[in-house]
Amino acid sequence: MNKILLIIRREYLSRVRKKSFILMTLLTPLIIAGFYGIIIYFSIQGASGTFNKIAVVNENKSLTEKLVSSKNASYTYVGQSLAEMKSNMGKSGYDYVLYLPDFNLGHPDGIQLFGTKQASLSLNSKVTDALENAIRTQKLKESGIAQEDLDKLQSSVNIDNKTINETGNEEDSSAGAITIIGSASGILMFMFILLYGIQVMRGVIEEKTSRIIEVMISSVKPFQLMMGKIIGIALVGLTQFILWIVLTTAISTVAVKIFSDKKDLKQVTVSNTQVKPTKVAADVAEAGPIAYVQKSLASLDLTKIVLVFLFFFIGGYLFYSALYAAIGSAVDSETETQQFIMPVMMPLFVGYALSLSVITNDPYGQLAFWLSMIPFTSPIAMMVRLPYGVPDWQLALSMALLIVGFIGTVWVASRIYRVGILMYGKKTSFREMIKWFTYKN
Repeated sequence: MNKILLIIRREYLSRVRKKSFILMTLLTPLIIAGFYGIIIYFSIQGASGTFNKIAVVNENKSLTEKLVSSKNASYTYVGQSLAEMKSNMGKSGYDYVLYLPDFNLGHPDGIQLFGTKQASLSLNSKVTDALENAIRTQKLKESGIAQEDLDKLQSSVNIDNKTINETGNEEDSSAGAITIIGSASGILMFMFILLYGIQVMRGVIEEKTSRIIEVMISSVKPFQLMMGKIIGIALVGLTQFILWIVLTTAISTVAVKIFSDKKDLKQVTVSNTQVKPTKVAADVAEAGPIAYVQKSLASLDLTKIVLVFLFFFIGGYLFYSALYAAIGSAVDSETETQQFIMPVMMPLFVGYALSLSVITNDPYGQLAFWLSMIPFTSPIAMMVRLPYGVPDWQLALSMALLIVGFIGTVWVASRIYRVGILMYGKKTSFREMIKWFTYKN
């Protein structure tokens, strides 16, 4: 046990003392805060975007309603023909030419947008919306229905989400906040397991190629060396994660104080709502987006989410890092790991993809349940499910299965590690690794 502790201490201190570790630990929350700061800044100032001048050649006599210009596109009706506008495209001062042929308002076909440069998807969408609005207004006028009368018939519906706890009391909930927290937790879990698991593999390969492993193996058992390396790097990841939480919380607190009182932020929100906003939009406009996000997060048990995240981060990392250590011991260079690393990473990728697609749409279905139980996918799947509400027995069962899975992978990996760590100059295959597994001590 003392030898394992010595290896853990060496792995931990050798990494946390690196300048790269210190810089990334300090800079990552600042970089994240910078991204959010840019988003908030442009929300307050208003991103102008690209302004496009569009000439409209209208040959449709039935469409007399004009297209309405917006802050990103202006529409000018010209008297020239389409051929004349196309021939003078570079000198006309217009970015694009919109051609409206003599189509039936019920089936608008043949509309074309010309330009010396390719129109973006966003511009196409804006022009399409402007045309649809013009055609709709034209039809309303022809049918004798005023736009104001049509607006009176529209109703905005908003549903307040409530959950009933075990005591029968109602609790506020927010589907948006739950989805964001669940997805963010799943993405972070995927990144952390992948990042620190690969560090274990690279550390094993580095020690093996430098032949320092031959000296170490004379004093400690291969199992002790593998466990010390795995746990040591796990503590590095845990340290970095806790520091990120502390720094992010501090930066977020300062940011909230700075932006929560800004009236411009609320004005931007109000200007972006519709004429008859929903209750959610009204709440955002009244309190501001930052206060609304805080109110939504208040319905979640963030303490439980963080504690469960730490458990599944450690458990998922230990589960996969044992396999990464076995791969690192079986090869002589990182380029040789490609054939072995894909079968290990595939369950992680499958869990990541299905969790963000299936579980967010059906968190209580059979597939969601099994994804959160199988140790290969449970670290990500359970974190995505957790904000939606997971029964305690399912959470306990998932944790227990992850612990059992970790013990099993460590046992399998250690039997490969003890042989592969001293193998040099030989191309390894899965068949060869199976032979190593069956070797007796």
